[in-house]
Formats: sequence, C-alpha cells, structure tokens
Amino acid sequence: MIVEDEKRLALSLAKGLTAEGYAVDVVHDGREGLHRATEGSYDLVILDIMLPGLNGYRVCAALRAAGHEVPILMLTAKDGEYDEADGLDTGADDYLTKPFSYVVLVARIKALLRRRGQGAGASPVLECGGLRIDTAARRVFLDGGEVTLTAKEFSVLEQLAVRAGEVVSKAQILEHVWDFAYDGDPNIVEVYVSTLRRKLDAGLIRTVRGAGYRLEAGR
Repeated sequence: MIVEDEKRLALSLAKGLTAEGYAVDVVHDGREGLHRATEGSYDLVILDIMLPGLNGYRVCAALRAAGHEVPILMLTAKDGEYDEADGLDTGADDYLTKPFSYVVLVARIKALLRRRGQGAGASPVLECGGLRIDTAARRVFLDGGEVTLTAKEFSVLEQLAVRAGEVVSKAQILEHVWDFAYDGDPNIVEVYVSTLRRKLDAGLIRTVRGAGYRLEAGR
C-alpha cells in the first residue's frame, strides 16, 4: 500500500510497481491509510510523513502500538538526522528522502520484503564485493571496517550500488541524488565520486569515458 498525498507521485509509483509485478493500493490520507493497514493484509507500506488527517509518524506509531509488524518504508521531503531518527523511533523499517531514485526505491522494497521473508534480522543491506551498505542505518563498511560518509556521498554511492556492474550516467546521478531543478555545476558529481574513491578503494568506482560510472561488482 502507498500512503502519499501527492497524487501524481503516488499514481506514478503505483504504475511502476504494478509493472514490477506487485499488487498496489493507493490512499492519500493518513487516517484512511491507518484504517486500511489495520484492516488489510499488506506485505509492505510506503508511508509519506506529511499527510492530511494523521501524519506518517502517528500512523506508524499507531500500527506498531497495535502489534502490526508490516514493513514500513517512510518517505519525506525533509532531510536531517532528527527526522530520520523520529521515523525509525516510531517503528519504521527504512527511510527515503525526496527526491529519490525509483531504482533505489525498488531496491529498498525488495530488501525489506526479503528481510520479512527471513524473519527479524539485519537492516536492508546492499553488498558488492567487500563493500556493505546498510541502507536503513545509513552506514557503509569496506572489508569489515566502517567508512564515514556525508549524506550526499552516501546517496551517490547508493545510486551506484543498486546498479552495481552497470554504467550510471552523470545525469542519472544528478537527477536522483540532487533533483530535476538543480542548475548548479554538473561537475559536482565528479567531485563526489572523487571523494568516494579517496574514502573507499580507489578502483571500486570505474569511469566509463563518455558514459558515466560503474561500481565494480566483482571487487
């Protein structure tokens, strides 16, 4: 179920997820979302925070207080550790800040559904060779050691990791990590990739001349 009051976004997500093979219900109000989640049997709830009726924090907290263990992926236009902590403290399983990549959203959904199928366990994780990305805790480990990244560095790396082994263009990174309205220097992507190379294995991110970047899945 998608609980999102931005109707165009909700319907776009529903259309994409339906094409992925999921059965999707959409509601645009927090109270209705809580009612549906309580009465229905969902595998996962995508829950916006800023909702009419009841906000996402309250919907999530009410579901957890009632004993519902359905995985909850929270969406928000806010960005900051305080908001993320609030969402996770109310019982959300993962957190995604708008604007987000659809590819990342699907990867998070699949990770949460795998986690549910396996029972309680680790947070949704992306792994690529010796690189391990905990998407819920927003922590990165390389060969067992933790690497500290800024929020934007993490988002750039995540965008590459969900397509590990594939070429991701600079335009795709700009679109999904920044937003459609970004009108600054597009070379900002190169700056962040360079920083990631310094913090991680320098050979982990390959430049594909004229095409973009590829996270080396075999390393």
